[in-house]
Amino acid sequence: MLLENKIVLITGAGNGIGAGVAQAMAEAGANVVCADINAEAAQQAADNAARAGVESLALAADVGDVDAIEAMLDAAMERFGRLDVIVNNAGVTRKAYIMDLTEADWDRIHRVNSKGVFFCLQGAARRMIEQGGGRIINMASIAGRGYQGTSNAAYAASKGAVIALTKTAAQQLGRHDITVNAICPGVTRTALLEQIFATQQETDGISRADAEARAARPIPLRRINEPEDIAAMAVFLASPGARNITGQAYNVDGGLITS
Repeated sequence: MLLENKIVLITGAGNGIGAGVAQAMAEAGANVVCADINAEAAQQAADNAARAGVESLALAADVGDVDAIEAMLDAAMERFGRLDVIVNNAGVTRKAYIMDLTEADWDRIHRVNSKGVFFCLQGAARRMIEQGGGRIINMASIAGRGYQGTSNAAYAASKGAVIALTKTAAQQLGRHDITVNAICPGVTRTALLEQIFATQQETDGISRADAEARAARPIPLRRINEPEDIAAMAVFLASPGARNITGQAYNVDGGLITS
């Protein structure tokens, strides 16, 4: 029970990577706060986590809204009295060619993926400073490192911002015993990936199995991430074994990129 009695808040916990992280944290012994813009999905994630024998709390929160972020953090503190770890996972995107992106696309993506991560980080750090330390884990992407298979350029830019923010925040928050690290997932089984597969089936006339094989082929390990693969890294970064690791961005991608 690496995280027994720790309090972990996960944004975007309603599905995909976020749900996987919430479950893995619970199975490691943490009490979890599952936040998502979809209240029903947040509750489902919290209910699943509670089956691991821990306490859980579901919160509806739009992390693109600073007031909503503060309300989310206040609710977590009111319930548990402290916040040991925040996993800034909530994110949005869509599949688009660079010349097809609009101002609305840019604003929507950066509102959640960069602005949201920053103000969740800042709000959590403010509370962690008062309690004497904590862990901040930001969900970036190999898209932020130049992966050519990114969903779109605005998304890649937002994830590059997360990596840069992680490094700067680690430098400035280290004196408060707060570590800040990022995880950069590669191709991962999420709702977006399923949408991409469906599009390929329709436009290219291939089967679902062929679409998946196409995605796995460039990966040295020939294996698409499961959400649990990302969750395992998040648990490690929240654990005592990572107490002296900060300012890092770790690829979890089967070797797809090496920088």
